Amino acid sequence: MLGNLKRYNVILASKSPRRQELLRGMGVDFNVLTKETPETYDSTMPADEVPEFLSLQKSMAFSVDELPADFLLITSDTVVIVGDEILGKPKDRNDAFRMLELLSGKTHQVVTGVTVRSAQREVSFAVKSEVTFASLDEDEKTYYIDHCKPFDKAGAYGIQEWIGYVGISGLQGSFYNVMGLPTHRLYQVLKAF
Repeated sequence: MLGNLKRYNVILASKSPRRQELLRGMGVDFNVLTKETPETYDSTMPADEVPEFLSLQKSMAFSVDELPADFLLITSDTVVIVGDEILGKPKDRNDAFRMLELLSGKTHQVVTGVTVRSAQREVSFAVKSEVTFASLDEDEKTYYIDHCKPFDKAGAYGIQEWIGYVGISGLQGSFYNVMGLPTHRLYQVLKAF
């Protein structure tokens, strides 16, 4: 599948082991190339538009000269949105606990923005999923933070970890989007490249 990608040097610009696992699971051969880019956006931007904007910003941080010939660059950004608040990665243990408090017993949105870019073409999109958490008690939140250390995850949780097994009571949309890469939509975009 995706035989059309054989003519490209596919680059995933992400350190996330989950994104790497998902792209590999789609059958895509790729290399990882990352660059530190500030994740800044206008505070008046609607929260659900931020991930696509950030994925495009991450893509544009790479000049054509920095990329291999015939490159196909994939960048992505995931945010968790509760009400109007964007939850990024927690700064520390207390921040992770605060985020889990906000999520407990509520439904929130997970939005992942993706940009796929070659020298000839660029496509950006965002995918939304809704996740419902059961009410979590203090011991459950503490156990999860201490055992899974979710400091590299938006919203301080990974759906594929212990908290997803015991704390998520509902999901509308893509499970893989919540993990950090909307694989179905990305597959359709890659197929058309």
